[in-house]
Amino acid sequence: MAGYNVAVVGVTGMVGQTFIEVLQERKFPIKGWKLLASSRSAGQKIAIGGKDYTVEEARPESFAGIDFAFFSAGGEISRQLAPEAVEKGAIVIDNSSAFRLEPEVPLIVPEVNAEAALRHKGLLANPNCSTTQMVVALQPLQLAAGLKRVVAATYQSVSGAGREAVDELTAQSLAVLKDQEVVKERIPYQGATRHYQIAFNMVPQIDVFDEDDYTKEELKMILETRKIMGLPGLPITVTTVRVPVFNGHSEAINAELEKPLSPGEARQVLAGAPGIIVQDDPAELLYPMPVDTVGRDEVFIGRIRVDRSVPHGLNMWVVSDNIRKGAATNSIQIAELLI
Repeated sequence: MAGYNVAVVGVTGMVGQTFIEVLQERKFPIKGWKLLASSRSAGQKIAIGGKDYTVEEARPESFAGIDFAFFSAGGEISRQLAPEAVEKGAIVIDNSSAFRLEPEVPLIVPEVNAEAALRHKGLLANPNCSTTQMVVALQPLQLAAGLKRVVAATYQSVSGAGREAVDELTAQSLAVLKDQEVVKERIPYQGATRHYQIAFNMVPQIDVFDEDDYTKEELKMILETRKIMGLPGLPITVTTVRVPVFNGHSEAINAELEKPLSPGEARQVLAGAPGIIVQDDPAELLYPMPVDTVGRDEVFIGRIRVDRSVPHGLNMWVVSDNIRKGAATNSIQIAELLI
């Protein structure tokens, strides 16, 4: 049987499960599966194509004979096991932040910098989910008119914080509606010195605070965007916010351009770019929303309009399924580039 031996690390998580779904949907040529997770999950059964597979504990020896290893088990596991997988001959596509900014590791969004994937040395990185949809939207504008400055605010769903955060939003919502005690354990992040209610609320912090009181999530978007687009000096500022949405990240993006580009021209440019669906008709109240993007792999763009506060400015609203395009699908598209 022709095909590749594929390992999924972190297979019991939301992204890991989506890896399996998307690999099958896209008919990735698979000869054999290896499902890997922590020791807590070892022994679980997962059905793929009518056959049950047993989840194994991820160890260095797990990667013998593996062609592609998709990692989504957190930075610590990636740092421990990704080099081991590469040493054993696997191509690793890592979904954590462990290697994204290392100069020798390609950070890939196929619609933007596919050619960089071919320079890999066995390890490639998948960007932050918020970065991915932003660069897909910005790249056509950069090619058409040049980017001078970018200002973004994100409205990120709780699925970006994991399955437990999704469960917490459900439990909190029910508790609020029933006037019961609200249990808070996951937002802004697990292990924080204090936690906040996310149901019927918004929390302007994703990940820990870092340089200049920006969060790590905000810094990731800034630094990763510059690397992916090959624009190391691009001025970018970002504010990231967690919102009570189960799945699908939204972003309000303001792009100051080097040359004039009307909203109509921008719609045409964006609609013709790969991986983008433009939904933008104010007269018909048409614009993208998270509920419409769940289960889709495209980046949806609407509310394209002039920013008259600068010479050549555009505003736009960008929405995407953060678990699919922001993580699993983008990683699989990277592997497809390589085969």
